[in-house]
Amino acid sequence: MKASQVFTPAAPIDAERLFAGRIGQLRRVVDAVNQKGQHAIVFGERGVGKTSLANIISTKISGPVLPARINCDSANTYSSLWKRMFGQITFARTTQGIGFGADVTTTISTVAEQLDSQITPDYVRQVLASLSGVFPILIIDEFDRIANTQVKTAIADTIKTLSDHAIAATIVLVGVADSVDQLIEQHQSIERALVQIQMPRMSNDELYEILDNGLQTLEMAIDEAAKQEIAFLSRGLPHYAHLLGLHSVRAAVDGKSSTISLAHVEAAISEALRQAQQSIQSAYHKATTSARKDNIFSQVLLACALARTDDLAYFAAGDIRDPLRTITGRAYDIPNFSPHLYAFCEHERGPVLQKTGIPHRYRYRFINPLMQPYIVMQGKTKGLLDKEKLAAIKRGQK
Repeated sequence: MKASQVFTPAAPIDAERLFAGRIGQLRRVVDAVNQKGQHAIVFGERGVGKTSLANIISTKISGPVLPARINCDSANTYSSLWKRMFGQITFARTTQGIGFGADVTTTISTVAEQLDSQITPDYVRQVLASLSGVFPILIIDEFDRIANTQVKTAIADTIKTLSDHAIAATIVLVGVADSVDQLIEQHQSIERALVQIQMPRMSNDELYEILDNGLQTLEMAIDEAAKQEIAFLSRGLPHYAHLLGLHSVRAAVDGKSSTISLAHVEAAISEALRQAQQSIQSAYHKATTSARKDNIFSQVLLACALARTDDLAYFAAGDIRDPLRTITGRAYDIPNFSPHLYAFCEHERGPVLQKTGIPHRYRYRFINPLMQPYIVMQGKTKGLLDKEKLAAIKRGQK
């Protein structure tokens, strides 16, 4: 029961004691909050921990902070968004009864109950300016899901008017994107007011911190080799560090051990594969199944999952040559596996990859980042990636 409270693969972190890494990104958000007229936008791949970062911002700010957070959807209008946001902000109103000795009654209301039906950026400014004595931190999560460009423009106008009037409130936009341009086209008009914070995948040290924090709470330990294995398999995604940490702890407890070993991690891999989302299992099956017994779709996809990537998790065709050689024991040139990459980007086998760039210089990335660790774990389970091959790939990426 305690293990599922400290390792939470299905939900963002909402407790400061369990939050790990991201010191640089957190410091930049806190700096933005502490400066009047500054706001922040946090962007990056899906599953890298953006919401977890947003959840603990208020714990890092001194003084009377008033946090509020909403998740966006495609149906949001500007007015509905702010009504939901202000619906989380409450205030107390006291009323003196009539007559000597009459009781004083206190009622709790939300700011949303006092709003006009039509909300504009300047009206939001006036409402926030009226909240004296507190510092609102307003987090607009899943901002990429807003389909209406007019809503996004209105949000940009809101940030501009709050910044121009130095209102003591901070808006934090959070969304899936490779760049700020993809989230808010009008960001040039508010560039001086908007701190841009990219969330890359986690480093091994940050993944280790997730494991160490959780295990310290559970009063358990982990072998160094087991810790390194979990970090490698996670491919920089905190979801898998939590998932493998959770199942490794349970495997150790089942074995009446307070120290996690490689054997416990192997058991965790089997459990993680068994409980994987049906969509991921189906996508893997579609991408790798072929009537030809000598096909190498599984091997090429595994090499993609193990390829060296840039900061946005993209890799080039040339980046998979070395891992593919290690996996298969054969030296394949790009023309030998480029049809496989093409197929992975089309409906025929997915798509599981997306490509960007120009012909002969395409770069590729997994559409669903959670596919990548799943593929690596499948490679281990299916015998495509034994201990020696895994060690060779790790050495090649140092």
